[in-house]
Amino acid sequence: MCEKRTAVTAVRAARPPLPPFTEESALAKVRAAEEAWNSRDPERVALAYTEDSRWRNRDRFLAGRAEIRSFLAEKWARELDYRLRKELWAYTDNRISVRFEYEWHDHAGQWWRSHGNEQWEFAPDGLMRRREASINDVPITAEERRLG
Repeated sequence: MCEKRTAVTAVRAARPPLPPFTEESALAKVRAAEEAWNSRDPERVALAYTEDSRWRNRDRFLAGRAEIRSFLAEKWARELDYRLRKELWAYTDNRISVRFEYEWHDHAGQWWRSHGNEQWEFAPDGLMRRREASINDVPITAEERRLG
């Protein structure tokens, strides 16, 4: 009985689609990430990462789900009305590369468009164990927004 509980627990912790990725499953993973990040819910987003996940986000290096959760809460307190689009760039067995852009405004009302690339590496259970993000920000006017 103990083995069965362990197997059930492992299945519940999995985050499909699982590697190895096909084009279809990689696209599904990208759409799921986009949807989660657009929720701006740090708890929901953090659950997609392993407990010991490693991140590089711009010039910040994060280790573990707790740091990721805290980082995301800070991010969305600063980047208001955040809206994101991700596009699959490439994939292999357990890695996905995306390009993205998102728009947001700061507390002074200045709008920004942030462009970047991410490389993701997944554990066998479908949780992301590594994320490398390079991002550049461009000031825009409210009229220049594309992601509304």
